[in-house]
Amino acid sequence: MPGLGVGIIGYGFIGKVHAFAYRSIPFFYDPAPVTARLVCVATSRAESAEAAREHGGFASATTDWRELIERPDIQIVHICSPNALHADQICAAMRAGKHIYCDKPLTATLQEAAAVKRAMAGWTGIGQMTFQNRFFSATLRARQLIDEGFLGAVLGFRGVYLHAGSVDPVTPVKWKLRKAEGGGVLRDLGSHLIDLVDWLAGPFTEIRAEKRILYPRRPDGRGGTESVEAEDQVVMTVRTAAGALGTLEASKIATGAEDDLRVEIHGSRGALRFDLMQPDYLEAYSLSDTPAPLGGTRGWKRIATVQRYPPPAVFPSPRATSGWLRGHTHCLYNFLRGIAQGAQPEPSLTRGIEIQLMMDCAELSSETGTWQKIRSDA
Repeated sequence: MPGLGVGIIGYGFIGKVHAFAYRSIPFFYDPAPVTARLVCVATSRAESAEAAREHGGFASATTDWRELIERPDIQIVHICSPNALHADQICAAMRAGKHIYCDKPLTATLQEAAAVKRAMAGWTGIGQMTFQNRFFSATLRARQLIDEGFLGAVLGFRGVYLHAGSVDPVTPVKWKLRKAEGGGVLRDLGSHLIDLVDWLAGPFTEIRAEKRILYPRRPDGRGGTESVEAEDQVVMTVRTAAGALGTLEASKIATGAEDDLRVEIHGSRGALRFDLMQPDYLEAYSLSDTPAPLGGTRGWKRIATVQRYPPPAVFPSPRATSGWLRGHTHCLYNFLRGIAQGAQPEPSLTRGIEIQLMMDCAELSSETGTWQKIRSDA
């Protein structure tokens, strides 16, 4: 059997990550859920397309993403392009009957997300968002413990996703700093943070947000300067359906940060903490542990989740340290397993629309200075 044909639109950083995950799947999972072939890659220029073909091990390359989508030997389309291109590409892939794996966010605007929702009406494929932070062994274990009642009622929570790439005032403007192209830290990092914390501690029902642009003008890369309209920092307060309050911050002006995603959730029975820079461990605190004598056994404990994924994960070892790419690989495995089973996996493209709604409410809150109820329909 030739296996399912894969086409990847876009081969910047995230396109390379997706290709890496495909090459890694047969090693990490035995058996792999499906056999897949990297058939074609699409980029905007002929020279970059050919370089991507050779680098990623694709059979062919093109500068026309429409051509990639229409190919009969491609069944799976990956959307790894700039945010402003997502909507047209997703809708085209749906019309062509393809399975879709889309990098976050789903689209640049809520209006585009609504167009995707309309296109779903006649589409029978499998779709998934690349919210890979759900797929570390530690965050999967956190969700298991929450489902088992470890936390009790959620009382409060906080999450941060911090980078430092926009601290330097001479950093030039690229599409991620242009609001019209779907840029801004809310969509880039905030989408991940909202999805993860809402999945663990939500559902969120209300949101209050403030945004900040550190430098109103930056170099344009051509010897001049350009106005910056996309935010470098967003701070949100959110309320859940059960009344718990929490804070979320996404920032690219956090001096000293690397890829600092941290989540802490406090409940009536216990608490959980996760730090992406220490992905092999989930920290847990249980009130069921005795505090006496001399503290008894109560206190924060580190659960060594490491690479203890369930079968068919077999490589390299359950005791071997993991890393950032491991979450991406298991996220893709989850998608491919959904295709093999004919069952829609989560986080689905519908979840992508839900995240767009939350981000849109955060935008409106920042503009009006008011709490916004999170709508349920785009």
